[in-house]
Amino acid sequence: MFQVDIIEQCKQNNRKAQLQLYNQYCNGMYIVAKRFLKDADDAEDAVQEAFIKAFTKLHQYKAEVTFGAWLKRIVVNKCIDFLKAKKHELVELKEAHLKVVDTPKDDKWLVDDAITLNDVKVAITELPDKYRFVVMLYLIEGYDHQEISEILKISEVASRTQLSRGKVKLQELLTLKKDGARY
Repeated sequence: MFQVDIIEQCKQNNRKAQLQLYNQYCNGMYIVAKRFLKDADDAEDAVQEAFIKAFTKLHQYKAEVTFGAWLKRIVVNKCIDFLKAKKHELVELKEAHLKVVDTPKDDKWLVDDAITLNDVKVAITELPDKYRFVVMLYLIEGYDHQEISEILKISEVASRTQLSRGKVKLQELLTLKKDGARY
């Protein structure tokens, strides 16, 4: 069955089509939620709530982006809402304290060859929330600054600044000492 057909059937409350769509996307959306919410149960709850919202708001889906991208945005927003509800509120920055920080176009977030993917993942979890969310949305989820600003309800300037500062902090966390031990 084609994706468009499944979505149209879901819009008509066809439970089999909804289950098929759920089964197609639940594992990927769980992985996204788990990156934001460290607790597996919380991630499962966020995914369930996201699917409920997606099915109730499916009439708003206009196929301007893929269904997976549309659903992923709902999952990310649910995770952020969950964190806010758990008192992990995002730190608001006053625009006056921000400056635009541009990085060179050839800057590719390079790290030492001895750094593993797991090292990077662990370092990202150690970032302060205000940097971690922007870094995750930009690097891992692939959102641009306009999308990040909408998701986190911050300005694009704040998104760029927090990404730049998060990158510096991430590089500090990944820097190896002379003898190879982390600090």
